[in-house]
Amino acid sequence: MFRQIEWLFFDVGSTLIDESRANEHRILDAIAGTGLSYEQVYAQAVQLARQNVAHPLKHLGLPITPWRSEDEIVYPQAAECLALLHEKYRIGIIANQKLGTASRMEQYGLSQYLDLIIASAEEGMEKPDLQIFELALKRANCLPENAAMIGDRLDNDIAPAKRLGLKTIWIRQGFGGMGHPITEMSTPDHCVNDLGELVELLR
Repeated sequence: MFRQIEWLFFDVGSTLIDESRANEHRILDAIAGTGLSYEQVYAQAVQLARQNVAHPLKHLGLPITPWRSEDEIVYPQAAECLALLHEKYRIGIIANQKLGTASRMEQYGLSQYLDLIIASAEEGMEKPDLQIFELALKRANCLPENAAMIGDRLDNDIAPAKRLGLKTIWIRQGFGGMGHPITEMSTPDHCVNDLGELVELLR
C-alpha cells in the first residue's frame, strides 16, 4: 500500500506533541469555582470523546479556557520516528496551530526532519477544509495518491485527506484517538497506537 508514497504529512497535536498536560490544565481552569471535580469532568470528557464529540468541554457547558502551550511536550518517540522515516520519505506538517509552528518545531528538535510546514494561522485556513490539504500537496508538488496523512482526529485528519485520495493513518493518541469511525470517509486505511508502531508500519 505504501510503495508509491513519497510524502508523509503529520498533524501536530496528539500526533507529534503530547497535549495531556495542556488538556488537564484546561479542565482544571474550566472547573475553577464550579465545585466539579477533575476526575468527574475528565471521565465525562472521555465518554464524549468515545462518541466522536470533538470539543467535550464545550459540550458539557464549560468555558473553553486559554490553551497553555507551555504544557505541551514532544512525544519521546517523535524525533527518532521522524529521523527514521525521513530516510525513506519527505515529511510535511498539516496542522491547526497558532502562529510560530516552525519555531516550535525547531525548539522541539524536529525541524531538521521536516521538508514542509503548513499551519492554519499562517495560511488563513484550517482543517478540515480541503484547501489546506490541497495547498500542502501543491507546495510539495505531490499527487494525492503519493501522499499519506497521519493524525489523531478522524474528522480533521482522516476524513478530509481520504476525500482527496491520500492514504490515511490514524494514530490513536489523545482525546481524538478515543473516537470510532462511523462512516466510510472517517475510516482510516491503517491504525497505530503510537509513533513506534507507525515506524514499523511504514519502513
